[in-house]
Amino acid sequence: MSSTPFGNLAGAALEPGAFVDAARAEPAIRAAADADPSSPEYRAKAQDAAEKFEAYFVAQMLEQMRRITRQLSGEEASFSARANEDMLDMADRMVADSLARQRAFGIADVILRQILPPPALKEAASPVASQSA
Repeated sequence: MSSTPFGNLAGAALEPGAFVDAARAEPAIRAAADADPSSPEYRAKAQDAAEKFEAYFVAQMLEQMRRITRQLSGEEASFSARANEDMLDMADRMVADSLARQRAFGIADVILRQILPPPALKEAASPVASQSA
């Protein structure tokens, strides 16, 4: 059996750097590949995944900005205190989740344009375009 470093594609959490058995992940991959992209269930899952990715991306960005701010601040600055670091991290994740729900950065929209089929053209515009050609 082969393993892949991409994590557990079937949904269970693994430790960082852990490997997953490809034979166990294959049914989940096949099910996702066989799903109808125009179905409401597929669209809902895709939108949820895209928003979660945007939230993760924004949270990472906020974490890096806070880390750099701590490094650049002096010893006596309020940013250098680590007393409330856990609460600030949680607040950053909540802000990231809120921004992702609003699609403030547009990352989820770009992902959805890539994985969902384009909307159908309006019926009224189609005959005019074909007659003028």
